[in-house]
Amino acid sequence: MTPWMYDLLMIFIAALLVLINGFFVAAEFALVKIRESRLDEMVKERRPFASTASWLVERLDASLSACQLGITMASLGLGWIGEPAVAHLLRPLLFSIGIRSEILVHGIAFTIAFTAITAFHLVLGEQAPKIAALRRPERAVLLSAMPLKIFYYLTYPFMAALNSSTAFLLRKAGIKGASEHEIPHSEEEIRALLMQAHVAGELSRSEHRLINAVFEFDELVCRRVMLPRADVVFLDAKNSLSEAIDVFHKTKHTRYPVCDGSLDKIVGMVHIKDLIGIAAETDFDLSSVIRPPQFVPETMPVRRLLRQFQSTHQHLAFLVDEYGTVSGIVTLENILESIIGPVEDEFDDDQPEIVSEGPKQYNISGNTSIDTINQRFGLKLEAHDVDTIAGLMMARTDKLLAPGDKVDLSGADAEVLEVRGPRAIRIRLTLSELPPDQTR
Repeated sequence: MTPWMYDLLMIFIAALLVLINGFFVAAEFALVKIRESRLDEMVKERRPFASTASWLVERLDASLSACQLGITMASLGLGWIGEPAVAHLLRPLLFSIGIRSEILVHGIAFTIAFTAITAFHLVLGEQAPKIAALRRPERAVLLSAMPLKIFYYLTYPFMAALNSSTAFLLRKAGIKGASEHEIPHSEEEIRALLMQAHVAGELSRSEHRLINAVFEFDELVCRRVMLPRADVVFLDAKNSLSEAIDVFHKTKHTRYPVCDGSLDKIVGMVHIKDLIGIAAETDFDLSSVIRPPQFVPETMPVRRLLRQFQSTHQHLAFLVDEYGTVSGIVTLENILESIIGPVEDEFDDDQPEIVSEGPKQYNISGNTSIDTINQRFGLKLEAHDVDTIAGLMMARTDKLLAPGDKVDLSGADAEVLEVRGPRAIRIRLTLSELPPDQTR
């Protein structure tokens, strides 16, 4: 074999090593990127090599070790064969243009060969297969599954020895040998992934909000979703049936607390269905249909109250503060609205909690929670011991609110529009910037 044919053979082998390196890179990123749920679907669809790919994913650490071993071997082989072969081919060209110094020829040839091989290696052996595998992981994992499994078996004794040595060194360093691929995502990481999916169009705005609300639901306490004491409509235990029916016609609720004069003396709860079929003319004692009341602390997590509703089949609870005073009530509807947003039934005629008056101006209920304001408008309002926007304004002004009162909040201005007794009913919120859902 002539010298130049030998050099061409070495260059061919070098190109082959670059492609082998690219294969292992693509296989590695495809194994990491592919979702196990999607892989299970492909196995059920009997896609070619799907079961082999599933086998490799089940042994992810060992499979990735095989990929790393293949990459290392290909890279070392490329450095050993490729650069000398290219440099040797360049020597006659450099001699032909008049460069005779052996040191200069060697330096120029090595520099050109090193640059060419490195660029070739990075483009075809690293970047291109990595990007291809990340964009089409299913195709990449299926194509690489069988060759990688064969390589896995061929190099298993060597990999086992390497893994044992690695585990030994880690133990000596006081590091546990748990796989980094088994570390679950934290809640913040999952939220970040959801945001990426939303921005990329994989999740709609409503889906993104719903999933975020589920995360927040676990940390929510009953006080944040209650109907405050001042808004609770109740029946007096001494009411006649006709008086009770008058209350039903005016308010059109399904369940009513029954009290002896006030919410400080709760007798129980009555469901409107319990009164169906009872004639108004008959002597009727409201206590005959009263159900026992449920009392829970206002700091109880909403998730626990939901389980209590499910077990007792009673969907109204009275919240009690630290002093033993009833501070409000919570119904199943209040809990569901904390996840899916306001749900208005056929008889609800209240003004919506948030009404847009312009690009940066909103008419909001004073009972709107600070968390809702922050999520809807992208603000970072913080308050201690208060839950609502009206409470925050009172805390900032240190007085009862009156129409026209204005408070400068971080990123917004709030103005009281309507007051009922000591409570601010409606507030106008003017934002400094457009909310996030209008800037996308």
